[in-house]
Amino acid sequence: MDILQSRGHLLTEQANPNSQNLDQLSTLELVELFNQEDAQTLSAIAGAKEALAKAIDIASEALRQDGRLFYVGAGTSGRLGVLDAAECPPTFCSPPEMVQAIIAGGSEALVRSSESLEDRAEDGAAAIARHKIDSKDVVVGITAGGTTPFVLGAIEAARHQGATTIFMACVRAEQAPVEANINIRLIVGPEILAGSTRLKAGTATKMALNILSTGIMVKLGKVYGNRMVDVAVTNRKLHDRSLRILQDLTNLNRKAANDLLERSGKHVKLALLMHWTGFDRDRARLLLNAHQDHLRAALEEVKHHS
Repeated sequence: MDILQSRGHLLTEQANPNSQNLDQLSTLELVELFNQEDAQTLSAIAGAKEALAKAIDIASEALRQDGRLFYVGAGTSGRLGVLDAAECPPTFCSPPEMVQAIIAGGSEALVRSSESLEDRAEDGAAAIARHKIDSKDVVVGITAGGTTPFVLGAIEAARHQGATTIFMACVRAEQAPVEANINIRLIVGPEILAGSTRLKAGTATKMALNILSTGIMVKLGKVYGNRMVDVAVTNRKLHDRSLRILQDLTNLNRKAANDLLERSGKHVKLALLMHWTGFDRDRARLLLNAHQDHLRAALEEVKHHS
């Protein structure tokens, strides 16, 4: 976008009529106004539910076929992508390469503002090439205003490589049209602090990413019921959570649950299958592998043949 071209028409840049006297509000009034405005994030997610569902289905199938999911963004949007990608391995025991994030300015941009780097579309394209993104992969471009050159360059380059592209923005498509396989538009309206898209736009984006990554992992069989049965047992908190999952689902006492977890090699899903089938670890692992790591499908087979 030309430097002289105004972005004032974008919904994310407009002034919010409800907060015109923001600097005159009492502290309580200010908090109440935030609370009222933040309610719009829920309706924004509801308005994008069909696009989100489609994105989950397409991305989960790509990952099932050994593809990768990439988030691309700058500033707040980039940091939210990094956060969501970083939380997948401990929550779902997914390999780090399965969900990755690309942020303008690299890791330094996580702690120090480097917003000027978002203006380089060629850097976004170079990042796609650097990560060897191809037709098996899915690229999610995240930009509140829908016009960030770094993200647009990445999306265009990903399209040329045959990757599936998803575009997530907080402006309507007619304000910032982008060619992508799926458009997710989170319409939250103008910010309380005009143009500060780390507020409602950032909140809605985080919500959408929560739904997207969790939905994908559910489809990949990393959840049983509403339990994270692929949780990585890497610290005391996660060890305790693993034991509570086993206790809740098997009615074992804590010591028996711990013994089961140890016998499984500290894999909750495997421990559950071992407990419910009586199989040893090796046989249970073969069964899970045969069903693409879906616990419920593995149990159904055992039930069918019993």
